[in-house]
Amino acid sequence: MGDGPGSAGNVLAALASLIVPGLGQLLQGRVLWALLWLLLAGLGFLVTWILTLSLLPFGWFVIALFSCIHAAVWDPRR
Repeated sequence: MGDGPGSAGNVLAALASLIVPGLGQLLQGRVLWALLWLLLAGLGFLVTWILTLSLLPFGWFVIALFSCIHAAVWDPRR
């Protein structure tokens, strides 16, 4: 899916990664990156949940933004 940065496939993958980190990479066929982003999001959620005493576990969202950007700029030709 996707034909470079800005393509419809990459936009769809970026939106998917914004909802669930790594889902966009999975749609692009990059399984290891998908697992890495999902693991990082889980760790980010856990760390911020512990540090803020479960008041504001924003780690998942921060990692989701980076995962979204990573899926959006992927170029399969490189």
